[in-house]
Parts: sequence; structure tokens; C-alpha cells
Amino acid sequence: MATDESTATLKEMRDGYAEVVDPKSGVSGGVQDVYGEDTATEDQPVTPWSVSVASGYSLLRDPHHNKGLAFSEKERNSHYLRGLLPPTVISQELQVKKMLHNIRQYQVPLQKYMAMMDLQERNQKLFYKLLIDNVEELLPIVYTPTVGEACQKYGSIYSRPQGVFISLKDKGKVLEVLRNWPEKNIQVIVVTDGERILGLGDLGCHGMGIPVGKLSLYTALGGIRPSACLPVTIDVGTNNEKLLDDEFYIGLRQKRAIGQEYAELLHEFMTAVKQNYGERILIQFEDFANHNAFDLLEKYGTTHLVFNDDIQGTASVVLAGLISAMKFLGGSLADQRFLFLGAGEAGTGIAELIALEISKQTNMPLEETRKKIWLVDSKGLIVSSRLESLQHFKKPWAHEHEPVKELVDAVNAIKPTILIGTSGQGRTFTKEVVEAMASLNEKPIIFSLSNPTSQSECTAEEAYTWSQGRAIFASGSPFDPFEYGDNVFVPGQANNAYIFPGLGLGLIMSGAIRVHDDMLLAAAEALAGQVTQENFDKGLLYPPFKNIRKISAHIAAEVAAKAYELGLATRLPPPKDLVKYAESCMYSPAYRTYR
Repeated sequence: MATDESTATLKEMRDGYAEVVDPKSGVSGGVQDVYGEDTATEDQPVTPWSVSVASGYSLLRDPHHNKGLAFSEKERNSHYLRGLLPPTVISQELQVKKMLHNIRQYQVPLQKYMAMMDLQERNQKLFYKLLIDNVEELLPIVYTPTVGEACQKYGSIYSRPQGVFISLKDKGKVLEVLRNWPEKNIQVIVVTDGERILGLGDLGCHGMGIPVGKLSLYTALGGIRPSACLPVTIDVGTNNEKLLDDEFYIGLRQKRAIGQEYAELLHEFMTAVKQNYGERILIQFEDFANHNAFDLLEKYGTTHLVFNDDIQGTASVVLAGLISAMKFLGGSLADQRFLFLGAGEAGTGIAELIALEISKQTNMPLEETRKKIWLVDSKGLIVSSRLESLQHFKKPWAHEHEPVKELVDAVNAIKPTILIGTSGQGRTFTKEVVEAMASLNEKPIIFSLSNPTSQSECTAEEAYTWSQGRAIFASGSPFDPFEYGDNVFVPGQANNAYIFPGLGLGLIMSGAIRVHDDMLLAAAEALAGQVTQENFDKGLLYPPFKNIRKISAHIAAEVAAKAYELGLATRLPPPKDLVKYAESCMYSPAYRTYR
């Protein structure tokens, strides 16, 4: 690193320059261009040197270790920070208070999202401390519904890389690309191809906001270390013409690859992940279009530790809400009749898990329990006369019945006790539909699950008003409490964030090598077990989010117990107290003292 004219110590050079006497001018006190950046012409390459010692200015720029004004006097002296910070020393608690105050000043949710992402890139521990301590307020900012708008505008707001982008250009080099990521001990990957982002459709490479958001929740809610999380977007193009014409679009400007070209890239990715990170790496598929989502889960479910949150996570959280409702209303799931609007990943995934749970409770064959569940897609009620034209994942739900086109007619024909919306189509639970449910049931159970809020099948206010305050309501996106008559109803949010962080923690801490449906049932039952009568009296089918880490620990314990029971766990012997062990595994965002 030294030149012929002078030598420089590590301390002098840690920011890339050393004080020297210029041999040509004889003047001291200037800076020498140690790395040759200033003397190189623009077309000459330079080496992007970096000193690995985390001290001085580089320490303040390192989000993993930066503490801002919380560095102590001793740390400022020993890490060359004196003069680089104002003289005051403040606590992490005061930093949280200040950041929350600043974020609340923004009126636009996307601005709050950008402020949170900026904090994550500056001070990781403060970001997670802020999120964990204020999870009910900030969860809708870092995830749905705000993350949907962030994805739509991702090209405009993109500033720093937050994950790995694998495109068709990287075919044959995917392992090499994964090895470029600085963290080596990865335990969870969330991957998307951006084709079906929430209810917003094909957002291509801009879908990266989803894996980033999901993994921040794995850490905040499930306690997985941030350094063990890797967001991945697989860019095979987009069919969204608006994005292809957008000068700020950051992805491949081509139509989506399909068929063999798509399958080969995905297979190379799955193989490279296992080769690089081992058998126990959890891969969560996120927001893939229906046809790919089911195929990928079926193809890799027997060879990798894979999980699809849209199919399995949604199913588990909805099942938990239904188990809660049965617990407090009386009756059992086997006594209910279910009608779904939407027969994609979420709808069929929920339906299958409900059928499995009823089968487990009653010992009825799965083929019989499925007959209690009816689905409506864009062409109407799924019935056996449509069997030949149905996609494979819809076929188990084609029952004997005359064709019915409209949802309200299907409600009157099937007479469901439970209505579930997973259509991605806003305002499809009309006044007529809700009134029909209310006329058939004393306490109609209505789940309006599509995200974001604009795509919700109905609002909380509509469900309560049109049912004269009798509906048991839950939604995918959050709604404010609603006053009807003398009652204030707090809508339940069937948010996947209740399930996947605890599920992930349970899989990791047991060293599971596969995901089994019984683990999803165990997670749902564990979540339902956390709901109290006091919660239900307020209209809540789910426990308050402020207790989410405790809830996640209980879910993780049940999932791990099931992994050990099924012989799928590799971390042996199993801990004696799985709940305590889960809590002890959780990442803490408290600042550490530096030597």
C-alpha cells in the first residue's frame, strides 16, 4: 500500500489517504492519491480498495455495527470516532423515540417506508429495535399495504442493493452470483420472480421489495439474525408494458421467459442454493404466479426445505382464525360449509389445509372432507361439469352441482357458514352477498383476505354494517376499529406475519430438512391457542401483534416438536423446553459494547 516516496500507517490510511510531502512541490500537509483514483482518467479502471478494520468513519458507515450517537466515550476514543460525532452520548431508547417522532411527521406512507429503509441501511440494530418496540404501528409500513406501493415505484426509490438479483444473463453462473453476497452463513432465503406481487400483478424486478420486507419480519418477529437472511429476485423479464416503457425500470427489458428456459434457471438456482448453503437452508417462494407456484412446490418439496407463503402460510393463518372462531362460537370445522371467492394459490391452499384439519379431527377421508368446501373462480362455481377445462390444482374442488355464475347465487345455493375471499378483486363482497350471508347465519364468518387494502373483497365497515354488526370478520390488510351501535369492533388481520416467522424459527432451530403439512397444522393450532376470550370479545380472532415474539416462540416450539416427531429434525438431542429454547435463539437488537 505504501509508495516509494513515503510510508503510511494503517491508522493514517484507513480512509484511503495518507498525509505526505508532495515530492514534486515540497509542500507538506496535502493528501497523496494512494489508490490512484484522482490521477486516473475516467476511462482507466481503478481498484475499489476497502480496509476491513471497522473503525473511524468506516464504522459509522457500517449498518451492522453503527450506533450513531450511542457510542460511549470509551468507544469513541478506541475506535477513532472522536470529532466525527457531536459530543453528546444518548441511549438507544432515546434514539428510538427520536426516530419514531421523525417517521410520524410524514403524512405519506411511502415516505415512512423510505425513512425506515434508510434507517435499515444506516443502523441495523436501531431499525429492528424500532420495529420490534412499535410493531403494530410500523408493520403496515414495512410490509403490506405500503410495501405494495413501494414495489410499484421501486425503480424510482431504489438507492442501495438489499439482496441478490439473478437474471437470465447469469445463467450458468448462479452459484458464482450467490457467492458474491458478503454473508456466508445464510439460513433463510425469500425468493420471488415478481410475476404476482400481492394483488398488483406482474412487477418484474421491482418485486424485490417483497423478499426484503418479508425477511425484515423474519428478524423482527421471528428472531432470525439479519445476517442469516438473503432476499433474492429472479428476473426472467416482465409482461408489464408500463414497466418495459418506464425509463426508471431496473430489470431486464424483455417479455417473461417461460417453459424450459424458465425451468432451467430456477433449477440452477435451487441446486446452487443447496450446494452453497447446505441441506437445511429454508427457501420461501413468494409471489410466484399460480402455475409456477404449485409446480415449484411440488417439484422441490421432496428434495429441499421449501415453503410457499402464499399457499401454505396464508392457509395456516386462516385456519388459525377459523379454529379460534370455533373455539368461541362453539361447534367444529366439520359442521361448517365453506365458500371461497378465488381459486388460486391462496384459495386452494387454504381449502386443502382446512380439509386436512377436518380429516385429522374426524378421521374422515380427505376426499370426503373436501366436499364441504366450494370454490368460485372467474368463470363461476367450480363444478364437476367443468372438470376437463380446469387447471390441475382446481380439480379436487370440482363437486357435483349445476353451474352457477354469480357469487351471490352461489351463496344462496351452497348456503355457506363461512365466506372467504382470496380473489385479488376489490369490492366483490357486495351488499347483496354480505346480506345473503347474514340472512343464512346468525354469526356469518367473513374473511376478506386480498391485499393490499384497495383489493380487499370488502371493508370492515361494510361487513359489520351490512350484517347489522353480526359478522365475524377478518382481513388480509389492516382496517381501523369500527363503531356499530353500542359496540366497537376491532377487525382481525389474518396476516401471514403471524405464522411464517415462527414457522421459520421452528424449522431452523430443529434443523428440519423438509416442510410437512402437519407442521402447518401445528403452527395454526399454536396461533389459535394464543387467543383469549378478552380478544374474542373485542372481535379479534388473532392475538394482539404487540406479543408477536412470544407468539412466534410458541409456534416455533410446536413446529420443532412436530419435526422431531416426524423424524425430520437433525439437531439432536431435542432441547427439553422448546419454548424457552426458541426464545433463547432469538436475535436481540440491543447494542453491544465494543472493545
